Amino acid sequence: MQDIDRIEAVRRFNRFYTRRIGVLNEGLLDSEFSLTECRILWELAHLEAGEGLTATELGRLLDLDGGYLSRLLRDLKSRGLVRATRSELDARQSLLTLSPSGRKALKPLEKRSQEQVAELLGPLSEGHRGELMQALRRVHELLDATPDREAAKRALMLRPHGPGDMGWVIARHGALYAKEYGFDLRFEALVARIAADFIDRFDSRREACWIAERDGVNVGSVCLVQAREEQNEAPIPGVAQLRLLLVDPAARGLGLGDRLVAECHRFAREAGYRCVRLWTNSQLDAAKHIYRKAGYELIASEPFQGFGRVDLVGETWELAL
Repeated sequence: MQDIDRIEAVRRFNRFYTRRIGVLNEGLLDSEFSLTECRILWELAHLEAGEGLTATELGRLLDLDGGYLSRLLRDLKSRGLVRATRSELDARQSLLTLSPSGRKALKPLEKRSQEQVAELLGPLSEGHRGELMQALRRVHELLDATPDREAAKRALMLRPHGPGDMGWVIARHGALYAKEYGFDLRFEALVARIAADFIDRFDSRREACWIAERDGVNVGSVCLVQAREEQNEAPIPGVAQLRLLLVDPAARGLGLGDRLVAECHRFAREAGYRCVRLWTNSQLDAAKHIYRKAGYELIASEPFQGFGRVDLVGETWELAL
């Protein structure tokens, strides 16, 4: 695709979305306010209690021309919606806050905006809503010149697995490992067997799974299970096994892998295990970095062929609790 085609694709989407949410109307959300006026009211309404913004700070935040902003603020002040008070720290500065009338005017706008978005999402299936949330977040990440890493970390939520989650774990492992390591469908089949065994044998007293979620979209996983002998699958007393650790590219760089592994260790200690074991292969440098930081030690390695590759080295790592 040529640059001009990309530019036109973005412009086409902008035209579609601005029409879809009605920002071309004279008043946003069937109100007396323009889009910019609504945004000013929203920003002032969401300041911390007792705080205010200078006109310069507000203009920088919204990337607005100073003269245009000044005219808007003058009108909002004359209508009693915005107040300007002298700063206690610098008498030359006036701090803008929302008046009680401004808050009253904003309240129905917030409600109508929520209803509008709910109407947009209403016809979509749960799966399509998840795809949309992931796409919106990705657009935000790609176009945000100053991404807030701490806010992204706070948005990550760990929860137990539920219906459909193990299917996602299988599919995401298969897709990512094919793309990043060249593994074929036999790797996805292995993950499917591990996931099926986890569900069939699941004992909540001794085993657990965590799904990492952000904005309603799955972005990571890990399981802790009772370790078993390879030959006869008999339980190995006191030994847990960490399995299916995955961090989606959309959530990398936020410490999610460390957090998932730490949850496994916390649970393992509470369940009475004396050590945690895992199997990986030598190519997975990012995962091995997480394991080393957590205190795991390599206890065995062996070359093997599999997943469409002939150059793999299987590794067993262990952590004493």
